[in-house]
Amino acid sequence: MAKIIAGVATSHIPAVGAALDLGKTQEPYWQPVFQGYEKAKEWFKETKPDAIILIYNDHASAFSLEMIPTFAIGCADQFAPADEGWGPRPVPVVKGYPELAWHIAQSTILDEFDMTIINKMDVDHGLTVPLSLMFGQPTEWPCRIIPLAVNVVQYPPPTGNRCYNLGKAIRRAVESFGPDERVVIMGTGGMSHQLQGPRAGFINSEFDKAFLDGLTKDPEALAKISHLTYVQEAGSEGIELVMWLIMRGALSQELKEVHRHYHVPASNTAVGHIILEEI
Repeated sequence: MAKIIAGVATSHIPAVGAALDLGKTQEPYWQPVFQGYEKAKEWFKETKPDAIILIYNDHASAFSLEMIPTFAIGCADQFAPADEGWGPRPVPVVKGYPELAWHIAQSTILDEFDMTIINKMDVDHGLTVPLSLMFGQPTEWPCRIIPLAVNVVQYPPPTGNRCYNLGKAIRRAVESFGPDERVVIMGTGGMSHQLQGPRAGFINSEFDKAFLDGLTKDPEALAKISHLTYVQEAGSEGIELVMWLIMRGALSQELKEVHRHYHVPASNTAVGHIILEEI
């Protein structure tokens, strides 16, 4: 039986990917950001998962206002890095896991979640930056990856509670998959930030740190946070944190916090990162 062994969450800031690609990781501004991910790199080397389910949001690379799926799972053999206007990032092609992805699609749809099946798409910084933070700059990613895109761009996004429950459904799906695969689920995006309007550059460190605490201690309370509260307390782009709740919903209540990293600023936002391991 396959099983989810851990959950990982991280910001997916595009400027972080650019800093890594341009060799700026040791510059004074960026060094504290990347230093906080050294533990994650060590942890992944030791853990060696067979697969990663990576929850992220597309930034108008694969989808547009013409088609906006609330939840979409990538079932292809591979996914190329997207050209977001300045050429694709110099990172490996993502190798998919069609067998497990199709199984999750079937299981979650029959579990009454409307999952869109994607057989071809490119993946942007929302997916590739987290991989770079966890694995550096390898010639190929060390395991197979299932992209799961969530609409947090166009209103209405799914609620935190819906995302938390989807995580539970994903856990059920994984545990009903035959091969004995060890799976890590990753939630990306956030933390508090706003990219436009009078509050552009808004960061609420108190809210961010309380959210990190809640992931370990009280995820049910986090699942009740409303859309309006996210906008008020975490900025217009803070809604990305609902993707972390999919990760948390896929874990049991018996877990341990292995690592946490929080740093301000990185570009115009904060960097947040946590590793939660099943006991």
